[in-house]
Amino acid sequence: MTEIKKTRPLLLGTVPLGGGAPVAVQTMTDTDTRDAAATLAQIGRAAGAGAEIVRVAVPDERAAAALKEIIPESPVPLVADIHFDWRLAVLAARAGAAGLRINPGNIGGPEKTRAVAEAAGRQGAVIRVGVNSGSLEKEVLARHGGRVTAEGLVESALGQVRLMEETGFRDLKVSLKGSDVLSTVAAVRLWPKVSDLPQHIGITEAGGALEGAVKSAVGLGLLLAEGLGDTIRVSLTAPPEEEVRAAWAILRALGLRARGVEVISCPTCGRTEGPVALLAEEARKRLSDLTYPLKVAVMGCVVNGPGEARHADAAVALGRGHGQVYAGGRRVAARVPYEKLIDLLEAEARRRARNWSGT
Repeated sequence: MTEIKKTRPLLLGTVPLGGGAPVAVQTMTDTDTRDAAATLAQIGRAAGAGAEIVRVAVPDERAAAALKEIIPESPVPLVADIHFDWRLAVLAARAGAAGLRINPGNIGGPEKTRAVAEAAGRQGAVIRVGVNSGSLEKEVLARHGGRVTAEGLVESALGQVRLMEETGFRDLKVSLKGSDVLSTVAAVRLWPKVSDLPQHIGITEAGGALEGAVKSAVGLGLLLAEGLGDTIRVSLTAPPEEEVRAAWAILRALGLRARGVEVISCPTCGRTEGPVALLAEEARKRLSDLTYPLKVAVMGCVVNGPGEARHADAAVALGRGHGQVYAGGRRVAARVPYEKLIDLLEAEARRRARNWSGT
């Protein structure tokens, strides 16, 4: 298992960050924060999918005021995302936000940054200094030849961190992000050489569900495999729940954390017997509510099917017109018609989940 590099420990609401704590999964709502009911509903769905931290946009005073209604009802700690107006960050802290996300390129200068740090300190909020490739300070860009570089991202974050620490505020984490995978990876790798602050990592503006998940898996996979990253967001042009599921899939693939059902299904070929893709997708849908980590296999032929099935918690291996059902490494039913396979697979998976979790 990958060893997470230890950074400065923080507590964001009830979620520990840094200090060797498990990598936390977060996402961001896409509702109008001024609509408290819609925002709370989406936060609930994201939390149900496994989000441990949720960020909400706070573009104006009405959105900041809505936080007073949203925060007490949220099932997970909330981070207020602030741009351009330092006063909104102060209002969000007073409303009880567990964290504030500000950008050094647009928050309003050193005095305003200090004011935000002082407000966060009074309220016990964590601040994320979020540096994005698209909003670096002009003077930082100038020093790096007008180009966005890994060194420039780190320089920008360090300057902002120093301003806050001068006020005595130390509950800080950073993010160094761009839409380019390799420059983002380079910046994140540089950060531990200059600071012990925890890092939130992600590939910003990654794209749609497929393209964004691929870019995020490559970038985050490289970093997490090196023990870098204390909290992650998979940024997708897709519902927050999809971001959360993708994040958990990345963590599971690296052996860092596991949650819910992992459906293993074979790549179809000329030997495939039966509707593997349809059965695998149906299994995902039916078992999506389970949180206990289980491995469920849907296999399509006799070459790898029985072997993989025996290594899964619950599985089906297809034959022509029928299939076999496995649970806990042994076959529990043979020659089951296709139309009954998923019912039996679901029942075995749920039984295993109950037995393992003690519920």
